[in-house]
Amino acid sequence: MTIETLRTGIDTVWVVLTAAMILLMEGGFALLEAGFVRTKNSVNIIMKVFADITIGTLCYFIIGFALMYGSDFFGLIGTNGFFLNGDLSHLDVTISLDTFWLFQAAFVIAVISIVSGAIAERVNFRAYLLFVLLMTALIYPIAGHWIWGGGWLSTLGFQDFAGSAVIHALGGCAALAAAMIIGPRKGKFSTDGTSVIALPSNLPLASVGAFLLWFGWFGFNAGSTLAATDARIGHIAIVTMLSAAAGGAAALLYTLFRYGRSDAPSVINGSLAGLVAITAGCAFVSDRAAILIGAVAGLLMIAATNWLEARKIDDPVGAFPVHAVSGIWGTVAVGLFAAEGGLLNGGGWGLLGIQVLGLLVLCVWGFCMTWFSIKLINRFVPVRATDEEEEVGLDISYHGIMATHTSPEFVEVKESFFEWEKVKDDY
Repeated sequence: MTIETLRTGIDTVWVVLTAAMILLMEGGFALLEAGFVRTKNSVNIIMKVFADITIGTLCYFIIGFALMYGSDFFGLIGTNGFFLNGDLSHLDVTISLDTFWLFQAAFVIAVISIVSGAIAERVNFRAYLLFVLLMTALIYPIAGHWIWGGGWLSTLGFQDFAGSAVIHALGGCAALAAAMIIGPRKGKFSTDGTSVIALPSNLPLASVGAFLLWFGWFGFNAGSTLAATDARIGHIAIVTMLSAAAGGAAALLYTLFRYGRSDAPSVINGSLAGLVAITAGCAFVSDRAAILIGAVAGLLMIAATNWLEARKIDDPVGAFPVHAVSGIWGTVAVGLFAAEGGLLNGGGWGLLGIQVLGLLVLCVWGFCMTWFSIKLINRFVPVRATDEEEEVGLDISYHGIMATHTSPEFVEVKESFFEWEKVKDDY
């Protein structure tokens, strides 16, 4: 056995393990979102996550990966690699093509799961399945090609190590578009425009989901080295930890002194905001910069949440504040704090300008393509659940079962359930 063969084997094991860690994040998404929504919609959350994994994986295998990593066509799109066939020797990786695809497939599933949370409790399940297809086969892969597939933004020097922009900013802006089109949940805003608090069903469950996401993020960031022998792994791991801690601490302290209590949902999302923000620059910034990046992300997340509420945009899990706003900040932070090329490290304005340009393109692409996709889907399948389905709960409406039959919400809907059984086939 040669040294090169041994290195390839070790790198393969590393990438497969980190891909599995990222896939475990889907369990985190499921628990986080199920804990934030009402009990009568918990099963629907789980089913949407399974749709992300099943349909999203197949769409990415058949179409998406080729558009993202196929041979470049004028910096815009990949042209080969459908069904993972064809010559993909231009990919500069030391691992096998199968291993590389597995890691990238884990990423694409995370993108669509971001949108899922923003439209929880009121989206038609059939319409959501169609959107999963479009996001995983077209919207995300094309944008990904511009940065990670050898496209025009990568040629300009845009830096996004593990996806603050490609995954989180794009996914978060897509989530904003979806939430705006579908509209708020029934009763979310009163007639005078004030927000009505929809109490989370299970915050301990949501916190476990956040911890699973935190765990998986080490695979997300450190795994993006694609090599177990990369000396940067330890540094990537520590800045990931520091940024997440700073984001959660900033949210905890702000809510404690601002409202006299530390708000649990804000602290959960503050930690996630720190994770999102450091993802772009985890291989490029220092430990101290990571703390600042995370802390600012935690505060920006709270500000963005208030911004949504003021504009009567309903985002039950905070997908836009956590992913889009923190992803935008984290990508800009690369242009400020990167050890090589960062403005505050003597690198001038060049990298920062490229980062801002790339962000504008990705955010507009994610928002507009989602807007167009949902409008298109709505011509064939209503994207909004009916008033009756929303009132009874999407669990019973679309899946015929509730997460638990002992919750107060079940007591409220059990009588209407039998009436619903008589007419649900009409929907």
